[in-house]
Amino acid sequence: MPTAKQKLVIVESPAKARTISRYLGKGYKVEASQGHVCDLPKSQLGIDPDNDFELKYITIRGRGEILSRIRKEAHNASQIYFATDPDREGEAISWHLYHVLNVNEAKACRIEFNEVTKKAVQAAIKHPRKLDMGRINAQQARRALDRLVGYKISPLLWVKIKKGLSAGRVQSVATRMVVDRENEIQAFVPEEYWEISADCSVSVKSRKYPFTAKLNTVDGEKVQITGEEQANGILKLIESESFTVSDVRKKERRKMPAPPFTTSSLQQEASRKLNFTTSRTMQVVQQLYEGIELAGEGTQGLVTYIRTDSVRISSEAMDALRSFIPEHYGPEFLPAEKNEYKGRKNAQDAHEAIRPTDVTRTPESIKGSLSREQFQLYRLIYNRFVASQMAPAVYQTLTADLSGSRVSLRFYGEHKVFAGFTSLYEEGTDEQVDTMETALPPLEAKQPVTISGTNGSQHFTQPPSRFTEASLVRTLEENGIGRPSTYAPTISTIISRGYVSREKKRLYPTELGIMVTQMMETYFKEIVDTDFTANMETQLDEVEEGKLDWKEVLREFYPAFEDTLKLAEQEIDRVTIQDEVSDVICDQCGSRMVYKMGRYGKFLACPNFPACRNTKPVLNYIDAPCPKCGKKLLEKTSKKNRRFFGCEGYPDCDFVSWEKPVPKSCPKCGQYMVEKRNGRGDLLYLCSNGNCRYKELAPEEENTDE
Repeated sequence: MPTAKQKLVIVESPAKARTISRYLGKGYKVEASQGHVCDLPKSQLGIDPDNDFELKYITIRGRGEILSRIRKEAHNASQIYFATDPDREGEAISWHLYHVLNVNEAKACRIEFNEVTKKAVQAAIKHPRKLDMGRINAQQARRALDRLVGYKISPLLWVKIKKGLSAGRVQSVATRMVVDRENEIQAFVPEEYWEISADCSVSVKSRKYPFTAKLNTVDGEKVQITGEEQANGILKLIESESFTVSDVRKKERRKMPAPPFTTSSLQQEASRKLNFTTSRTMQVVQQLYEGIELAGEGTQGLVTYIRTDSVRISSEAMDALRSFIPEHYGPEFLPAEKNEYKGRKNAQDAHEAIRPTDVTRTPESIKGSLSREQFQLYRLIYNRFVASQMAPAVYQTLTADLSGSRVSLRFYGEHKVFAGFTSLYEEGTDEQVDTMETALPPLEAKQPVTISGTNGSQHFTQPPSRFTEASLVRTLEENGIGRPSTYAPTISTIISRGYVSREKKRLYPTELGIMVTQMMETYFKEIVDTDFTANMETQLDEVEEGKLDWKEVLREFYPAFEDTLKLAEQEIDRVTIQDEVSDVICDQCGSRMVYKMGRYGKFLACPNFPACRNTKPVLNYIDAPCPKCGKKLLEKTSKKNRRFFGCEGYPDCDFVSWEKPVPKSCPKCGQYMVEKRNGRGDLLYLCSNGNCRYKELAPEEENTDE
């Protein structure tokens, strides 16, 4: 009796294939394409502008064995399902697989699911659809535009500036943003200003209630204090006057929770709270999406699809969450109506927000099955999702005006009376924010106020902050540049190419990045123009929606671009970039070594190459001694690309730590201390002794800088 044919399901990653295979059972065979199987050739443009932008697709080198296996399984299969990721790129991969396996495009073999769970996968199998040519054509247009920009401008950079450079449609805009921000900082002229406050108190039933009030008006006008002499005059005026409470306003303020994560907001929050780079965030969350082996449950997809700009929650997930909150937190934490959130104006809204696939699967319940980073990121996603549908936090606020004859002071304070969602989660910020929460004094109109002291503090206006990866992602998103899948690779590219450097989480443009940006702004202004790039994204959305022919986008873009290329080739002079000289002496020829940028980042090389081929790694020392031997500590990278800290004296000294040691000993037990961030994103110093774990807030300048 012949063996019954199996049904073939093709996904992208082997991890997802293993997970889905367990869900579908013996009647199915699940294979992984391991990403794209076809693409434009690397060695040539692959686009024929003279033949209406015909694209030349070839099988990607190294995919031959994978395709042979898939063809063999397809030949023996009773049915084929294409289950690549539910986005434009995934649709294009399925389209190429359709052609490789000679499947009719009109045949309903495409399935998609927003989460890798048994229920979602089995439901998708029951509802296959035809290929979405709108998605495919939008992806083709994006690929063609990126190829034209990259393959036409990059050789120009090689000839005029330096070999190995590249220009990309989105990466060029991102680099320009970092360069423009640096120019703003360098051009910034600080202005002096002073803040004036008074130490006040009122007496109620023989009890004194102290509080601090700030200067409000002088002679009925708001005053901008720009010098010490002016400040001292106002301080003396306050000290000479008597004050009475003239007005009291008591209100209730409600603070709403943040919506569940999009790709962009996840990358930002993981940067703030977990110190993850955008690329690291996407690597870890991909693992959570594709499936983790859980004790007693088998492999389970833990979060929904991770490339999304939507804040939507499915009705099924919403119902489960609204049942879960009162059970686990109490009925007072569930709002009467579900919290509604609006997405960005230009959001595609193709998928749900990023959320846990099962709200009853709490982070603590599966901690033993997760790596440290997986647990941290899952907890972040889980808590944000649950908090998004909890009741608002409620604050009692008090605003009081204190009046003298010429000067008025103002007190503002707020006190949390109901924690609401903040008992579980609060959104982080890129900059240090002073909290206003304080004890509220019992102020009433006509009360006399005692002034016990005055304070004048000098400040200077600050330039805009340099971008972090988080704030750059937010700015790209706000300007409509790129899409959820592009943020992490864009930032990784501009750093790896040496256009931007990352120091203590801040992004700085390099000399090379500034030079390339200047050239792009002079000759390819449209390419680095935010409005032009954002409009291009809108056009790609219109292609997906079937409102615009994808080749029309290329027909409109290319002629003017080609004319600009010809002009640039004639007019751009060759530029020589001097290598940055280090203070490290080459131990083979005695020259001072220079910094070079390689495939794996910066390294030291002898300037006398090729006569001397000596190279050395760049050693990143930290400002803390080795707790075991007192030598310097180095920041290093493990084989799995995880940061750790080790002694420069290795192998004689074997000290290592995953957490960054700091130059401070624990005041309780004397052990060395390490850096750690709490749930709010504050930087702490934590004792390394597991039995002590004393902690304190890091100095303000370090909190701000990090």
